[in-house]
Amino acid sequence: MGRNKNYHGYKAFQYLSPRIDYKSFKLRKAIKEEWTYLVPVSKSEEERVEEILEKHFVIDLHEHPVIMPEDSRQSIEMWREGREFMAYEALSYSGLDAVFDNLMNGSALITSKHGWKWSDTIHDLGHRLCDIANQDFVIHCTNVEDIITAHKTGKLAWVAVLESSSCIENEVDRIDILYGLGIRSMGLNYSESNMLGSGLQELRDGGLTDFGYDCITRMNKVRMLIDVSHVSDQTALDAIESSKTPIVVSHAGARALLPIKRLFPDEVLQALAEKKGVIGIEAAPGYTATKTQPIPSIETYMEHLEYCMELMGIDYVGCGPDTLYGDHVGYYHLVEERHRTAGLGHYTRPGQKRDLNVNSLPDYVKGMENPTECMPNITRWLVKHGYSDQEIAKIIGGNALRVLKKVW
Repeated sequence: MGRNKNYHGYKAFQYLSPRIDYKSFKLRKAIKEEWTYLVPVSKSEEERVEEILEKHFVIDLHEHPVIMPEDSRQSIEMWREGREFMAYEALSYSGLDAVFDNLMNGSALITSKHGWKWSDTIHDLGHRLCDIANQDFVIHCTNVEDIITAHKTGKLAWVAVLESSSCIENEVDRIDILYGLGIRSMGLNYSESNMLGSGLQELRDGGLTDFGYDCITRMNKVRMLIDVSHVSDQTALDAIESSKTPIVVSHAGARALLPIKRLFPDEVLQALAEKKGVIGIEAAPGYTATKTQPIPSIETYMEHLEYCMELMGIDYVGCGPDTLYGDHVGYYHLVEERHRTAGLGHYTRPGQKRDLNVNSLPDYVKGMENPTECMPNITRWLVKHGYSDQEIAKIIGGNALRVLKKVW
């Protein structure tokens, strides 16, 4: 259906009364007119872009499709309330058939200032599912058929995702519970190590643990997609080798273009392709630049995408922009301040370096600012640069759909 979606005006949690049923915040506007930039194309190219978005599956492997407070400093206060507001209207303009929503599991701070707690994760998921149950535009996606239905009927398939498995602690059975509650993809860890393996922040890379292997085996059995976006290099390699089905790097890029630990070296990317997995290219402000273009934009995003296509093959590259409706860079500043002042007990070990210098970032990533503009702009760029319809279809959703058919 492309961008001709069957959206009927529902706003997040409109079945409740703000200030009575929940604490309200002034949210940023997240409508079509708020787009910051469109890749320029000719009239005929524009028509082709719209035809591609209408005809082919458009799947975003990693997003946070929610509206942030207008004042980003209020974000932590909102997280403590345990409720985020999905941008239904803005998503109806995005061209997306399916969006992988990574929820707020790491920033759900209801019972803990550290996040990633089991009860907070369930609280977050339950609120979102209740909101979705009260509207008719978004489908809670639990299988491939839901994506096909969304594409045919002008709806949006919403995939519930956790960026880390930390909330399961040492309980393998919690994977089954999460699957039963609708989680269909989960990361092994989020930068910091947990029971499953080493995170990318570690000074020494210990790889996948025995418990991590058990979890991968269970995720294979329940048909949950495995994501290794924030793990260490060795943990990623171990996970790729251990899984009986393809896995994804839902949002990252090529370390060869930007030498930071958050992105992956060629060895990991090639191993991912050899096992028929997919990388979704990252567009978040701190991880989209390259050595030759230090200011992140859609041009640097596409440089990562083309590098991965050349290295891995076009069948193993997709899109996972990792954006939101709000001040992304302001959010980074907020998180950094919180780590300094919230008494979290985080110390930098000798020899450790941080990937992200928030003071060096621009206000936004030109052309990749939010989930509404990302996939249309990627399609526009690919059309403008001579890619065929078949090639574009693979990148914007076809490759992801192949993996989902295999795993789910």
